[in-house]
This record gives sequence, C-alpha cells and structure tokens, in this order.
Amino acid sequence: MKSVFIDGSSGTTGLRLKNRLEQRKDIKLINIDEKYRKDISYRKEAINKSDITILCLPDEASKEAIKLLDNDNTVIMDTSTAHRTNKDWVYGLPQLNNEQKEKIRTSKKIAIPGCHACGFISLVYPLVYNKIIDSEENISCFSITGYSGGGKSMIEEYEKENLDDLLKAPRLYALEQQHKHLKEMIYKTGLKNPPIFSPIVSNFYSGMQVVINLSKNQINKGFSIYDIINTYKNHYKDEVIQYKQEHNENGFLSTAYLSNKDSMQITLQGNEERFSLIARYDNLGKGASGSALECLNIVLGVEQTLGLEL
Repeated sequence: MKSVFIDGSSGTTGLRLKNRLEQRKDIKLINIDEKYRKDISYRKEAINKSDITILCLPDEASKEAIKLLDNDNTVIMDTSTAHRTNKDWVYGLPQLNNEQKEKIRTSKKIAIPGCHACGFISLVYPLVYNKIIDSEENISCFSITGYSGGGKSMIEEYEKENLDDLLKAPRLYALEQQHKHLKEMIYKTGLKNPPIFSPIVSNFYSGMQVVINLSKNQINKGFSIYDIINTYKNHYKDEVIQYKQEHNENGFLSTAYLSNKDSMQITLQGNEERFSLIARYDNLGKGASGSALECLNIVLGVEQTLGLEL
C-alpha cells in the first residue's frame, strides 16, 4: 500500500483532495496534527516518509517544500504555478498527447496544470500540433470562473453575510495582461506569443469556461471548422475530456454545467466565418484537485478515473 502526504491540506484544493483520498482503501494517507502542520521538521519527515507527496501550497512555499526532499524515491506532485514550465518536471495533463500519460507514470516530479491553462491548452495544443493554427498566431481568450478559484480569502469575501454590491456582478481581473498562467499557456501549446487573456470571476462557487473566438482567416489555408471538430474528436477519446457538439440549454452554455465534476467538455460553436472554441469544466475538478487525483492514479498504476466524478 502506497503512502500519500498532502502538504497544504487545509487550503481549497488540498482539503478537497484530502476528503477524496480519505475514502480510498488502496493508499495510506499521512496526516500531521493541526498544531504541527506548518512545522518544517514534521513536514520534512512526512514528505520523505511518503511514496507520493502532493503540494497544495503557494508558489514560494512549494519551492521551499522541494528543498525538504532528501531521497530519490518520493514522487512530488505540485499544484502551484512554480514548476509548470520547468523542463525537469512533467506536465500533469495526460490527454495532452500520446506520450504524456507514460511520462506522468514514470516521473518523480509532476506539475499539475493551472485551471485556466488546462482549458486553453486542451483547445489550442491539438490545433497547433496539427498545423491548423499557426504557432505565431495572436489569440484572444477569455474565461469565466467561480470564486473558489481565488482560494480561502476570496471564498470568505464572497460568502460573508453582507455581500458587497460590486461582488454580485462578474468582475474582470488580471487587467495588466500578466496572468500567472500565461507562461504555461504558451509553453505547452507551442504558441510563440502569449494570448490576450481576460479572466472573469463571478458570484458562483465553482465551474469554468474558457473561450477562444476565431475567424476563418486565423486558421491555415486548406482547413475549416470541420477539420477542427474532427481533430478534437480524434484527439480526445477518454472519459475525462470529450468533444460534444450538441447542447440542449436553450441557446445558452452554463459555466456551472460541470460543477463538482472532474471531466471537461470541448465544443465548437458558431459558423464557418466566425466561431468559438469552448472548454467547460470545474475549476476545482479538472482544473485542480481532479487533475491531481487523475495523475495520482496514473502513478499508482490503478484505473485512471478511480475516484473521479465524471
């Protein structure tokens, strides 16, 4: 039986992951008493005692946690931004290409994708790889997410008794166009230029949609929207990410459609002249704890979807 330690199990992602793993019979969860959870000596012991450690910490804290590792056997999975563009770490998106799952299975260092980035990469990578979109194309993208993506402080802000009127409507953020997911968005898609990315947070707990609007002039000559659709269908064949063309929501696509799920739906909507590429999923599911659980299953050699809500 493999042992797993979650460093940062009191945060939003860590707590949800811990609750899931506590139900498992095939692993032993290493816990630290609450009063010692920030004690370096206790954390170091737990990290090096574990077969797998999952870091659910802010970037700098994750970098410091890595320094506590003093053996070559423990597998480290990091849910922060700190190592996602580090060539020594494997990117934890098994659906990226045919080799990625095996890379995850055999790696000692796995970087879990960012929530916004996961949808963007899933939409763009197959198109750049198949030369439907040029790697030098300038792409504009927006996403809308539930407030749980902002962690404990944002959750408290939205769930306090007297909600500020400004929080009752969707809010744009990362206005300076320097969102921390941009680096992995270009690193894992092969794009030469970071997208113009406008994320939006709104007054609902969880759910996410990433939307890329394109015209036919932005896809390479000889390709059409039907090539994009077929590319998605051929690329995504497992239970976790699937292409879905038809939607029965009376002309709408709800961001909360896959709330509390670990799957992702990809679709193309529009016409041959102008169209939208859309990824729908839960920012805490395929965008965070669900991705970590999926990668953990691969490392353990068990069914990839074990414990996932699809």
